[in-house]
Amino acid sequence: MGRVLSLAYGAVAYALFFVVFLYLIGFTGNVLVPKSIDSGTPSPLGEALLVDFLLVALFGVQHSVMARPAFKSWWTTFVPKPVERSTYVLLASLILALMFWQWRPIPAVIWHFQPPLAVTLLTGLFFLGWGVALYSSSIIDHFDLFGLRQVFLHFRNRPYTHPPFAARSLYRIVRHPLMVGILIGIWSTPMMTAGHLLFSLLMSGYVFVGVTFEERDLSRMLGDEYRLYRSRTPMFVPAPPRKVTSETPRQGSGA
Repeated sequence: MGRVLSLAYGAVAYALFFVVFLYLIGFTGNVLVPKSIDSGTPSPLGEALLVDFLLVALFGVQHSVMARPAFKSWWTTFVPKPVERSTYVLLASLILALMFWQWRPIPAVIWHFQPPLAVTLLTGLFFLGWGVALYSSSIIDHFDLFGLRQVFLHFRNRPYTHPPFAARSLYRIVRHPLMVGILIGIWSTPMMTAGHLLFSLLMSGYVFVGVTFEERDLSRMLGDEYRLYRSRTPMFVPAPPRKVTSETPRQGSGA
């Protein structure tokens, strides 16, 4: 793939990701989107459970399997390395778009907080969570995470190098702030329906499984350096900053 075409491909993949990410916020929050997690005509319960489970499972399998080093080694034998990350991002975005389209609402209400203070607090936590997720991606090089840096370096005919990662900002108090932000975002809602609860449970399960695989890979690649960072920094529950090594491995590159 030529350098100009690679750059265009990466730009399109990134643009699609950004649109899908914004739609995901609206989808889970039931705001400003035509099809949200609780909108649409309900299907029979068995059908809804099966379809929704398969949609989240498809996303989880793609997102985790394609992030593994062994898969990348095989995948890049026929997908050019400069666009490998962009292809990963593109496929994840398309699967999320499929989920938005085919999601079956289950409208039974699990909880519904109506006092204005509770509604304001939970809505604030919802937007805070998604903000934390987006901010966390910038700490670890947002454009590298979503493939733009790779295609831009290829366009300029410069070799790719992994950006160094210092244990700074949120990564000093938690190992996976991006995932923490997503978890806060999907669980913080004044009204939790059965369909939203199913989505939150399945996505939370994916997060826990995905980061377990990711940390296993990082331990193998980076050895004692990563194990020391992991021993001093909690996975999801923030703790006060403690002394860590000056550099820690890339985080959040895809669970």
